[in-house]
Amino acid sequence: MSLSVPESWWEFDIRPEGREATIRALVDARVREVPDLAPYRAEISAMLRKMAKDAHDSGALYLGCMAENFDGVPLSATVTVSVLGAKDRQGVALSTDPRAIAENLRTITPRREGDAWRKVTTVDIPDVGTAARSYGIEDVPVAEGDSRTLRMVLTQTYIPVPGTTDQVVLVSGASPVLDLAEAFHDIFDAVTSTFRFV
Repeated sequence: MSLSVPESWWEFDIRPEGREATIRALVDARVREVPDLAPYRAEISAMLRKMAKDAHDSGALYLGCMAENFDGVPLSATVTVSVLGAKDRQGVALSTDPRAIAENLRTITPRREGDAWRKVTTVDIPDVGTAARSYGIEDVPVAEGDSRTLRMVLTQTYIPVPGTTDQVVLVSGASPVLDLAEAFHDIFDAVTSTFRFV
């Protein structure tokens, strides 16, 4: 599998055994490129560690993330790639057909402005084919089993794995910057459109 993120994003090994060395090397390189980041080295490293741990703990195989500061406004986003078994909670195999997946994804209609929402559709990814997608602003659990949630911009694309009948790749883009939801949905769409099986 391959995926391309914008040049300014961070990509690194999220496995515990490779995480520290990779983060240290990335932060050192970025601080050399942008010396103004030097005072924030510890904070950037801590944020990358947390993003990597959360991604790995959720079963992700890949993490790309951005952390920028635009005129004093911190912006962050992540894109993760995971392989999921297409089974329901009872262990019954579900269809990996994108249209069937889309039919099983629930739309969320906001009752008033500021409420969570989700739209469901299918998209065509060049050289890959049709995939199911949900996108919106959703309340996401802080951690598995935790009742607390964070409201996030979220785009999730479910891509059937060729040659299997029970696996899908989930490309998930998330950002806590709700005011830029439309822009982040566009970014996540552009990143997901680079996905390829290799």
